[in-house]
Amino acid sequence: MAYRLKINGEIHELDVEGDLPLLWAVRDYLNLTGSKFGCGLAQCGACTMHVDGVATRTCVLSISQAEGKEITTIEGLTSVAGKAVKQAWVDAQVPQCGYCQSGQVMSATALLESNSNPTDAEIEAAMSGNICRCGTYSRIKSGIKLAAQAINAVEVA
Repeated sequence: MAYRLKINGEIHELDVEGDLPLLWAVRDYLNLTGSKFGCGLAQCGACTMHVDGVATRTCVLSISQAEGKEITTIEGLTSVAGKAVKQAWVDAQVPQCGYCQSGQVMSATALLESNSNPTDAEIEAAMSGNICRCGTYSRIKSGIKLAAQAINAVEVA
């Protein structure tokens, strides 16, 4: 069966099984490889994309469930918050190995799009589903705070 997906603002039609995880459809059929496979159980966050603006684990979301929704991958992250997070990740030197970082960036962006001035507790809650094997959690939190400052400076200006 053919499924129509709107990914990063473009419509794609894929003739695949409906139970194919969105992660594999995006990686294998559309060659958007920024989102990573980590656990396959929605526990690590490496596969995070935005689905209708919500940070979503796509290793367990079937393509049939994703049809008709707005999907954004790390490659299509162009919002003010997304740009601020990506720049903050560079400025704060957040990544170590980098494997989990696309998922971290997607979760951080979703947080800042809904709350541009999160508390430490709100950051920890929003990021709790993203695992970093290198343990860069303090740098991730610093990056989110730096991105929040940038977003709030733009909103004031």
